[in-house]
Amino acid sequence: MVGAQRTEAIADVRDRLAEVHRLRAQVEQVQGRSLDAPALPAYPALSRLLPGGGLRPGSVYTLAPGAASVSLLLALLAPPSQAGSWCGVVGMPHLGAEAAERLGVDLSRLVMIPDPGSRWLAVTATVAEVLPVVVVRPPGRVSDADAARFAARLRDRDGVLLVQGPWPQAEASLSMSDPGWSGLGRGHGYLNAREVTVTVASRRLSTPRRGPVLLPAPGGVVDAPRGISTAARGASEAPSLRETLPIREALSVREAG
Repeated sequence: MVGAQRTEAIADVRDRLAEVHRLRAQVEQVQGRSLDAPALPAYPALSRLLPGGGLRPGSVYTLAPGAASVSLLLALLAPPSQAGSWCGVVGMPHLGAEAAERLGVDLSRLVMIPDPGSRWLAVTATVAEVLPVVVVRPPGRVSDADAARFAARLRDRDGVLLVQGPWPQAEASLSMSDPGWSGLGRGHGYLNAREVTVTVASRRLSTPRRGPVLLPAPGGVVDAPRGISTAARGASEAPSLRETLPIREALSVREAG
């Protein structure tokens, strides 16, 4: 009697698993993609540093607050937008569309909500319901409970959240250091490239990954260094006032910090 019940239970489990696989295949056919969604693309100079080689669907990535990380945020947005993913930016009123375009962001797939108000978290969650990649700069602290609910929604939608600031339970954190510019001659010329060190720390990595990245490279794109010498290294060697205009023309980043 017990053996017969066990056999019947096993058969029932198998039938249920078969039904799950059948439904999964139907959903994938309708959606035109696998439920095990691959990582969203990244520039090669950054993909070698990111766990999984790109932005993992259902994950949150944090970047240090301030103007310095804006170009890195835009560099992360560019390849997904070029590949057809819609992107949203919430709570960054001074973000320049020209800067985004120069780093490769497809502006036709970019939605900007400069001032979401006091209900910024609800606004961001709503945007994440419909757009696969969302950037937000939180004006305040996010609780562990809110972060957990947001993460569940991201996993359900295969979305990616890029946060300029702290966020609990993030997949990875990215930072930049050691900036160095190139392109100036002896008292003349324009700055045409900036080499930085990008560091990625993640619970999926035993040790942080770091490497040099041209952000921007000559022409405004993102690339790995190829023997370009830098004119300055470190924050203490900031460009002079005479050099500030070419820098702004190179990046067009008007983020207020």
